[in-house]
Amino acid sequence: MPRFSIIVPSHGVAGRLSQALDSVLAQSFGDLELIPVCDAPDAPAASVAAAYAERDSRVAPVHSPPSAGLSGARNTGMRAAHGTYLLFLDGDDVLVPGALALLDARLAETGDVDVLYAEHERTPWWEGEPTNPAAPLLAGVPSGAFTPDRAPGLTGVALPAWSAVYRRSFLAERRLAFPDGHFTDLGWGGLTTAAAERIAVLRSVVVRHRLRRQGSRLNLPGPHQRDLLDQAELVLERAAGLPGERARALFEQVFGVVLKTAARPDRMPSGHRAFFRRAARLHRTHRPDGFRMPGGSVGVQHRLLAAGAYTAFRVLRGANRVTAGRLPRPHMPLTRLRYALDLRRPLDANLAVYCAYWGRGYVCNPAAIHAVARELAPHIRSVFLVEAGQEHTVPQDVEYAVIGSRRYWQVLARAKYLVNNANFAEGVVKRPGSVHVQTQHGTPLKRMGVDQSTYPVVAAQTGSFTKLLGRVDRWDFNLSSNRHSTQTWERAFPGSYRTLEYGYPRNDVYYTATAHDVVRARRRLGVPDGRTAVLYAPTHRDHHTGFEPGLDLEAFCEAAGENVVVLLRAHYFYDRGRSAGTGRVIDVTAHRSAEDVCLAADALVTDYSSIMFDYANLDRPIVVYADDWEVYRQTRGVCFDLMAEPPGPVARTPEELARIFRDGSYLGPESRQLRAGFRARFCQFDDGLAAERVVRRVFLGRPPEEIPTVIPLAERLPAPAATLVRS
Repeated sequence: MPRFSIIVPSHGVAGRLSQALDSVLAQSFGDLELIPVCDAPDAPAASVAAAYAERDSRVAPVHSPPSAGLSGARNTGMRAAHGTYLLFLDGDDVLVPGALALLDARLAETGDVDVLYAEHERTPWWEGEPTNPAAPLLAGVPSGAFTPDRAPGLTGVALPAWSAVYRRSFLAERRLAFPDGHFTDLGWGGLTTAAAERIAVLRSVVVRHRLRRQGSRLNLPGPHQRDLLDQAELVLERAAGLPGERARALFEQVFGVVLKTAARPDRMPSGHRAFFRRAARLHRTHRPDGFRMPGGSVGVQHRLLAAGAYTAFRVLRGANRVTAGRLPRPHMPLTRLRYALDLRRPLDANLAVYCAYWGRGYVCNPAAIHAVARELAPHIRSVFLVEAGQEHTVPQDVEYAVIGSRRYWQVLARAKYLVNNANFAEGVVKRPGSVHVQTQHGTPLKRMGVDQSTYPVVAAQTGSFTKLLGRVDRWDFNLSSNRHSTQTWERAFPGSYRTLEYGYPRNDVYYTATAHDVVRARRRLGVPDGRTAVLYAPTHRDHHTGFEPGLDLEAFCEAAGENVVVLLRAHYFYDRGRSAGTGRVIDVTAHRSAEDVCLAADALVTDYSSIMFDYANLDRPIVVYADDWEVYRQTRGVCFDLMAEPPGPVARTPEELARIFRDGSYLGPESRQLRAGFRARFCQFDDGLAAERVVRRVFLGRPPEEIPTVIPLAERLPAPAATLVRS
């Protein structure tokens, strides 16, 4: 009877199987049998295994059909095994040199144990440092053989099957086998540890697990993801009789795995909600007495799962996983050194650096300020920051630097003026004498900044509030377009900055544009002459995995009237740099200028997007399509009740929305009355002179009394709508 039986499933790894087999047969400890498990006698791996069997009598191939999966292959290998201890090795992994000798020596020290856990190494497929994820799991356990009660945190569910050896007679006596289906390691690990009476640990690496370039099959989307809950339920039911501390540890670790999958709806193109509901039932059914919810974000996830709060959970775990706002730090040593040296050089008093939307291009308030600064402060040299691939958005006569480049960090270190509508990179240093201008990029309806702290599902996506406030501390000036914004910013971003109630520079064009500009904008976007262009601009939903229009736009056009066309502008998170149009729907998401799109539109339909505050400056009809207001308000949080103070009619269904346009009520007196009240509150400081105010105050250092005063709302003349242009 050999000391070890090494079972090696080989499905799909024929090209690397020989390396796994060589690593076993080359071991200094030779009392073993090697059992490759092949799909069939004529399978690609079978010929490889047969060649080894001809050369070495210790190799004994067996066969298991692919339909049986990994669990079937391992179970077939177990039935053929004769060794005292079993060790499982994936066909594309290897045993490290001396591994079997270390295992044998450790077993001699501990005596017969049911399970001997060992460390393993995860090696990147191409380059990078290997990791040892098992080491912290095995730390702190007794030095010799011990009963599981002495290490309740060692449940087995977080360790792969090949990170241990198992006494064959123990498995036979307890009739243990790998559960059918995917995620079989979770079921196997939980079942074997729950049944074991004596355990030991070897704190040495035994298996080198080589990560695949394409990643684990278990991470691919598909219906197999539901198997995870089968494995979890099997383990939880079988472990129902465990002592309290072990049961609680097992429950927490099982749901640690479940929660990670529940947070990835992209892995389940269909059935994610059903997965969540079943997981919630398992959580409520099997939660052991005395189980205390973990702290922090993980505890919030547990509570939301137990409550069945599907939408809130998806928002919490960042189901959309949008990466906007991630800017590079100067990671490389040479870049850090150069940046540090540049910080020692004097500030360039005539250098201004601009950035908008984390480098998306020459847009928004920074671009509007830059354009006016070139006229009123020509001595200021300006550099616009853009991410790689967005260089084409910068006008030819505007200097720019690519984010992350050497020049990027150089100008950030030297510039006296830094203007942004978001925030600069975490590693940017606020130098004494420099002036940071936060322009913002919208009037807030949803909760912002530290106001989000009372909405855990959103706060989890915000990240560290300490870091957020550290960025706020770099601001010298913060722009506001209305008193509502001033108050909201002060609460959401508490800091020592000075608020400039100057309006938003990007909105200046709504008062300076001419009829010719309106016509040109419509033609540039492809709006047919004589048509009523309705801009549809929905906001981002944290609980959606991607852009979902929320409205059948072609059907809306048909129902609203034959003269209606729709300009679709999705949130900038979903800008993929492409424009498209189908029939009467023109996709203008990729158009660089939101202001052009607004000028071209005869009316706006939006849900909760801040574009409504900007568009209101044009004094054109606005309709709110609020089909999920309660969900949005509860999951995202809002600053005021939009339903009580809308800028125009509110529609809850597609039919209501179409009717508002079909019968012309969007143009009626009630609509005008609502819009007038909305404009009085939210268009206070936007009058066409915002950029000039910023330049005179910040770049030219003019005192407040020399800054142009805000023109009263009644005296402002917005750009004409297309209907007025035609008439």
